[in-house]
Amino acid sequence: MTGAAAAPSGASLQLGPYAAVFAPLDAEGRAATVARRLGDSIAFGMLPDGSPLPPEADLAERFGVATVTVREALAALREDGLIRTVRGRRGGSFVCAPRDGGRAALLDRLARTGIGEWRDLCDHYATVSGGCARLAAERADSADVDRLLDLARRDPAGGRADLPRLEGQFHVDLAASTQSARLTREEIALQGQLGPVLWLAHGLAGAHDAVPRGHAAIATAVGAGDGVRARDAAEAHVAELFGAVRTMVVEARRTR
Repeated sequence: MTGAAAAPSGASLQLGPYAAVFAPLDAEGRAATVARRLGDSIAFGMLPDGSPLPPEADLAERFGVATVTVREALAALREDGLIRTVRGRRGGSFVCAPRDGGRAALLDRLARTGIGEWRDLCDHYATVSGGCARLAAERADSADVDRLLDLARRDPAGGRADLPRLEGQFHVDLAASTQSARLTREEIALQGQLGPVLWLAHGLAGAHDAVPRGHAAIATAVGAGDGVRARDAAEAHVAELFGAVRTMVVEARRTR
């Protein structure tokens, strides 16, 4: 694990591209669920090394749990070496990302989960994403379209490390362009469940150059008001993400 210097007092992780990580939990969610969601996002490289987590009270509010539950989850993450905590005025909990960029954690997760389960989850995600794209083509205003096109033009200059930010932000903005709060919440929830695996697998499979192309196809169709083409482009993009997962599953099984 690697560490980083403490951020300046009052600094906190900008949650925009990472909103899915901090989405509210289901009613049964407790410390283990908090630890698993944060731990996956750190282990798979979704949260940048050295970045400060929000304060305990903020985390508790975002996850919809008690502060003591968050404290217990953070203790588990410290024990696993995924965060470090600095006391004092300039302190807080800071991400300790793995040196391998999350490869070992991803392969372990994929080896323990059947490909059928990933296919089912990706089918669900494709349906939601395709529906969002179709509705966005009907409802997005010019500002929505400009924002999607701007995000689509952003190359993952940092390679694999940039994928979570680009993918997460684009798909949340696509969902928001439907003007449906329910669909936006569903997108964020699915990102919390699937995002780190999909995006890291995509990067490790060497497909990160395809991200701007997939986003551009969706954004262009939305801008043209073509709901069918937008839906098809979004579903094709998710299918490409699942293809990367399938590739990494084969590697995971080979290396066990």
